[in-house]
Amino acid sequence: MNVKKNRACMKAWTSAVVLLFLFSSNVFSQTKGKGTIQGTVKTSEGKPAEFVNIIIKNIKNTVVDVNGDYQLKNLLPGNYEITASYHGLESQSKSVVVTANQTAIVDFILNESSQQLKEVVVQVNVNKFSKKETPYVSKMPLANLENPQVYQVVNKELLTEQMIFSVDDAIMNTPGIQKMWEATGRGGDGGTYYNTRGFIVQSGLRNGIAGLVTNQVDAINLERMEVIKGPSATLFGSELSSYGGLINRVTKKPFDTFNAELSYSTGSYDFNRVSADVNTPVDKAKKLMFRLNTAYNYEGSFQDQGYNRSWAATPSLLYQANDRLSINLDAELYEGKNIGKQILFFYFPASALGASTPDQLNVDYNQSYMGEGLSQESRSANFFGQINYKLADNWTSSTNLTSSNSFSNGFSPYFYLIPDDVVTSNPADAGKANYLARADQSTGDSENSIFQIQQNFNGDFKLGNLRNRIVLGLDYYHTNSNQNFFGSGFDVVPLNNNGFDFSSFNGANMQAKYATGDPDFTYPIVNKINIYSAYVSNVLNLTENLNVLAALRVDRFENKGGTEGGVVLPFKQTAFSPKFGVVYQPVKDILSLFVNYQNGFNNKGTYNAYNAADPATPVPLSAKPEQANQVEGGVKLDALQGKLSGTVSYYSIKVEDILRSDSRAPNIAQIQDGTQVSKGIEMDFIANPVVGLNLIAGFSYNDSKMEKADADVNGRRPATASSPYLANLWLSYRLQTVVKGLGAGLGVNYASDNKILNSVSMGEFTLPAYTILGATLFYDKSKYRIGLKADNLTNERYYIGYSTMNPQKLRSFSASVSYKFN
Repeated sequence: MNVKKNRACMKAWTSAVVLLFLFSSNVFSQTKGKGTIQGTVKTSEGKPAEFVNIIIKNIKNTVVDVNGDYQLKNLLPGNYEITASYHGLESQSKSVVVTANQTAIVDFILNESSQQLKEVVVQVNVNKFSKKETPYVSKMPLANLENPQVYQVVNKELLTEQMIFSVDDAIMNTPGIQKMWEATGRGGDGGTYYNTRGFIVQSGLRNGIAGLVTNQVDAINLERMEVIKGPSATLFGSELSSYGGLINRVTKKPFDTFNAELSYSTGSYDFNRVSADVNTPVDKAKKLMFRLNTAYNYEGSFQDQGYNRSWAATPSLLYQANDRLSINLDAELYEGKNIGKQILFFYFPASALGASTPDQLNVDYNQSYMGEGLSQESRSANFFGQINYKLADNWTSSTNLTSSNSFSNGFSPYFYLIPDDVVTSNPADAGKANYLARADQSTGDSENSIFQIQQNFNGDFKLGNLRNRIVLGLDYYHTNSNQNFFGSGFDVVPLNNNGFDFSSFNGANMQAKYATGDPDFTYPIVNKINIYSAYVSNVLNLTENLNVLAALRVDRFENKGGTEGGVVLPFKQTAFSPKFGVVYQPVKDILSLFVNYQNGFNNKGTYNAYNAADPATPVPLSAKPEQANQVEGGVKLDALQGKLSGTVSYYSIKVEDILRSDSRAPNIAQIQDGTQVSKGIEMDFIANPVVGLNLIAGFSYNDSKMEKADADVNGRRPATASSPYLANLWLSYRLQTVVKGLGAGLGVNYASDNKILNSVSMGEFTLPAYTILGATLFYDKSKYRIGLKADNLTNERYYIGYSTMNPQKLRSFSASVSYKFN
């Protein structure tokens, strides 16, 4: 996209936002003589029952906000019946009299019992996995059917039923996302890498703001996980989201009654886990509430070496000063020690190795190819603060602060395959790979810190008969990186020598090697980045069944300069990120049709451009921000009283202004005109066809291609784009009589072939398709829960990776027991 197109796009979307407000104001009408109903909705545990539907049939409806509050305005005087309903909770109806210019207070307490003092409609078939309402996707309370963006939610009911202990396991329930690289634990880049819609992404957001964890993310304080699809820079910026989307972790919150749960789990590969969830009010007035989630986790490896030991503590304090002001302070403290998972790198073309798939390599799946002591220590300390204030009946303020800090120190072993002729110097040995190079890439007291402050103002008001829901946001994001990567090769060993002792590659010997001299390489990443942003997003209801979303972000990026391998010069850039969506509900609250336009960007510094006057001396130029634009359309469904919900969509993402080699001087100069296209379909369905039976199913197909790129990869699928076809299924049943609380679940995950090498120079290397089966058996009562879990039931040998291959865990079993105090 050139500069003129960028400016035209910015003007067009700015005009769209302005026109929406002008159109709203032109139909403003008076509401004198009308009344209001408002109140709070809580669960039987005393927690705010956010996202509950409040309905006056055929007249008006709204959704309860995150504080448990609702309001219905501009009602004619008279008698009404008001109903509160939500999947998984009872529906409850009450009668109310509305008086002109007065406010009637109607509060609800919803629970799972079968009888209320008032008239109650009990929902027998409960689709307990279909709760998708969230204030984070659009930074405002917006029902899924009203939202033009595609997203999936893995809620706490599913996390419990599947005995999920990490975000990696939770991801398997969402269509179109695949784990690509294990968490390394290294400060700054240590979290697991995933792929969605053809682009790499990490789990970097927590409650909508920064919350990085360098190791595998423990699920101890996970209330639900949200996978938001497509470029999302308009509301979330470019640092924590990718062109494919983002992952947001929503955490458990304190509430005003005592509750505690203690759990112990054990299983294969020396797996042991102890965890606790304790919640209690601190004062008699129950305005100050405290909650602590903590876990200790240890697991060995299916290979002969390797382990991961971690500890997590996530205290949280909530002060509910009054019905207008609440203050939340919490932290995530993680500490771990591990030996890195085996990752095989490719430094030689596939043809030189004589292989295009793993089964053609002479690699032992169960062999770690290392000895003891190649361990690394990592820490993450994230601190959060949030102040929510109700400015007026229809305006709220939310101030959010985060300080996210990571640290790592220690070894990180890695390996790459060596062609025989490189070792023997005999041309007759070409086309075979029976040797393995062993090396280390350490981090030395590496640190990375992020500070973010974000201010949001939310309004929900009418201008005339048109409802506006708006968020106005300011965001400051600061990164301070001081990472120290260094490493050295250790040796080259044979793969086909039975009984060879691989234990010499160990911590003591690697430390001794470093003591003898400088490492083979160093790669410091030292920089400071400031980002100043402002954004506005408005959802305008043109009718009860038709709403339009328009949003715009202005982003000022300042890189102070530093080092990333070499010197990085300071640079500043301004980017504009628009967003637009339309939702039409032909059947209100059951079926919606949507289209969206979404934008993402990536800030680039300077590059060496071709110099026609002197091709050997390139000209340094400032790069434009790389841009990604998505167009998507589809249908969302919430039918049969919540028993069936789903989304089907088609998307097309085009990335422009990619830096690529200039063919006029390919080894010297670059040109910023590259493009990449990623398009596909995604489907997800959640169903409750009969009482006790629940089903989750997902399918995706992605077609990614470099359309204007270096000749080496032009026209090919990127090696980072993951498997084109992905599918997931979870089927569970819980007995309703006889042994009530007894249930079982069965899960399937499928991924098609994944090309991790795909270029002219490196050739093609493919990780084969795999199908993974898992199952749980559980007995859940009010005071205790017993669970059994099996992963990889068929003992499938499979690999993940991008430009690398990483063997995955074989069949394992685990058991868990929990006791609940309340």
